Amino acid sequence: MQLSPYLFFNGECEAAFKFYEQCLGGKIDAMMTYAESPEAEQTSPESRDRIMHAHLTVNDMALMGSDAPPSHFETPQGFSVSLQFDDVVEAERIFQALAENGTIKMPLQETFWASRFGIVVDRFGTPWMINCDRAS
Repeated sequence: MQLSPYLFFNGECEAAFKFYEQCLGGKIDAMMTYAESPEAEQTSPESRDRIMHAHLTVNDMALMGSDAPPSHFETPQGFSVSLQFDDVVEAERIFQALAENGTIKMPLQETFWASRFGIVVDRFGTPWMINCDRAS
């Protein structure tokens, strides 16, 4: 079994996934617009270029997402995408990249359980928790 986050956006899925690909060092394996789907004829003109499904692979993990229909989009709340690191420098780099034009909820800092831990909401509204374990 694999557990993979699926994120919904309000028309920014393509930009978000291109950013995540660059920021996280992943690869977009699939990105399909509503116009490219079998349902294209039933898609409103304003939704045709929105993303129906995107799939990003980072190492052996998957992050998926799409643009929600405009009437169904809700601002993300009640969760965070959690990234675990062994390398403080990499944790700091990713945190800073996600924080650019976003909102830092908890600065990346040393805690009693981690070399670094921080919470950020990126420019696309996705909440992230960055955790870098203490060296054993």
